[in-house]
Amino acid sequence: MSAAPEIETAAPARPAHKASTIGAVRKALLTEFPDLSISKIRYLEDQRLLTPRRTPGGYRLYSPTDIARLRTILRLQRDEFLPLRVIRQELVSSSPEAQTEIAATPADVRRRWRPNVSVSEASSYFTLEDVLEETRADPKLVAELEEYGVIKGELRNGRRYYDDTEREIVRAVTELARYGVGGRNLRVFRSSADREANLLQQILAPALRSRNPQRRKEAVEALENLAAVATHLKHLLLVRDLRKIAN
Repeated sequence: MSAAPEIETAAPARPAHKASTIGAVRKALLTEFPDLSISKIRYLEDQRLLTPRRTPGGYRLYSPTDIARLRTILRLQRDEFLPLRVIRQELVSSSPEAQTEIAATPADVRRRWRPNVSVSEASSYFTLEDVLEETRADPKLVAELEEYGVIKGELRNGRRYYDDTEREIVRAVTELARYGVGGRNLRVFRSSADREANLLQQILAPALRSRNPQRRKEAVEALENLAAVATHLKHLLLVRDLRKIAN
């Protein structure tokens, strides 16, 4: 009796990374991002932030790297309020490995609060004419802001100069003025800012007064971080109260 013919078996294939449909991606991220919609994921693709693979039939397939990138984008939007233009620049400057590592790090460990301006000494100063040209503000509005102490400026050689923070204050108030908000209405913002500054000063005063340059540097960085956290908290409280008004 002849031996049974030997059957050749193929070597087991290496498991490929499983790709997910756009619906599956949304479902996987809903717990962390309850407002995430399929249309928003598509919009991010339209903005060239995501490039999922397409099947011959045109269906999107997202790899684990694509999902990690999406999670990073959504967290930067939610936690740091970064516009898509800035997020795109950050993603371009980061390697895919770094993006995956960032996305995999727990949010409470990874989160870095970013102030829009530094609490360190201002590096740029502008004349009133420069501020008006860049912000398109009404000169009467700027005068109001000075009258109510919202901006102060600095007198040098008979001319008043404004730092970069005051310039951005003028820009923001100019936008509010479109809705009828005037200088006198902004005293509530100024009072709130004064109270927050006093609180943060109490927290970090010993370190800020230290003669050790390294300790002072760390204290300034902590001050910026606390200021950004406080701003985020204030934003969340405002959103909560505005929801009650809107609904």
